[in-house]
Amino acid sequence: MKNVSVYALIFLIGGLAYCMLELLFRQRTHLSMFFVGGLCVVLLNIIATKSRVAPWKKWIAAGALITTAEFIAGAVVNIWLGLNVWDYSHMRMNLLGQISLSFTLLWVLLSIPAIWVLEAVDKKRTQKGGVTP
Repeated sequence: MKNVSVYALIFLIGGLAYCMLELLFRQRTHLSMFFVGGLCVVLLNIIATKSRVAPWKKWIAAGALITTAEFIAGAVVNIWLGLNVWDYSHMRMNLLGQISLSFTLLWVLLSIPAIWVLEAVDKKRTQKGGVTP
């Protein structure tokens, strides 16, 4: 049960952080981004704490994961449901206007501090005998 609480907290923090990033840079967000952000940070936590690969591999995996999540969310929210939450079709190297190489590179860069924080929190939690999801 404690694992569920830890994952729920990570999901909540991730969803809020993702929406805050959007508000900061785009001055708007959408409820779907809360769920995408929450899921992404839960998965980033798994990459950060369970994977024993070189840090740069974690960063690239995180960027790919976030880009994939955004593509799937965009396909559902923007293409299938027609909500037009975002459109990157004006950007170079985009895929169906849902993702772009520029944002993938940004996600890789943003994953560096995110993974560092997730690893540090996990280390503190396990040192204190806390539950590791």
